[in-house]
Amino acid sequence: MELVQEVPDLSAYLAADDVIDHGHPVVQRESARLRRGAVGAYAYAQAAYEFVRDGIPHSADSGDPGVTWRASDVIEQRTGICYAKSHALAALLRAGSIPAALCYQRLADDDGSHHAIHGLVAVRLPGRNTWDRQDARGNVPGVNAQFALDGERLAWAVRAERGEVDYPLLFAAPHPVVLSALKQAPDRSHLQRTLPSGL
Repeated sequence: MELVQEVPDLSAYLAADDVIDHGHPVVQRESARLRRGAVGAYAYAQAAYEFVRDGIPHSADSGDPGVTWRASDVIEQRTGICYAKSHALAALLRAGSIPAALCYQRLADDDGSHHAIHGLVAVRLPGRNTWDRQDARGNVPGVNAQFALDGERLAWAVRAERGEVDYPLLFAAPHPVVLSALKQAPDRSHLQRTLPSGL
C-alpha cells in the first residue's frame, strides 16, 4: 500500500499543537531520557516506540477507566487507547526532530459484526524516502507488533473480506472524528461504545 501525505510539506509532520504537544515539559523530559540511551535517529525512534508500546499500558488491557488524548497526559498518566498512544509516540518522535504522521485502519471485531478505527503512527527516518507505519498499541497474547522498517509488524493485518481497510492518508494532526470521540468520552466504557467505525 502506498502511503500518501495529507500535507506535502514535511514540516507539518514536525509541528506541535494542543494534542501533539511535544514542547510540553513532560514530553521533553521523556524525550531527553530516551535520547540518553539511543545513538542516532533510528535508535531513538525505536526506543520511543518501545517506550510507548511497553511502558504505557493500553487502558483496555490495564482496566484503567480514564480517557487521555493529549500526548503529555498520555505520557504522564501512563495510560491510553491506541489513538492516545499514537499521539504520544508522534510527540516523542517529533521532539526528536523525526517526522511522524498519524494514520488509521478500520478493523472488525471477532465476529465481523462491528468495526472500529485503530490508530497507528508512520515515521520518516533520515535517509529514507518512505514512511514506515508502526503500531504502539501494546502487545498481548495474539498480538506481536514490532518496530520495523523492512516490512510492517503491526498488531493486526487488514482482512478485506471482513470490511477492514488500511487508510493510506498520513495525517499531520489527529483525524477530527477520532479526536472528537476521545474528547467527548467521560470514561473508557463510554468511549468503547462510541468509537468511530470509519473515517
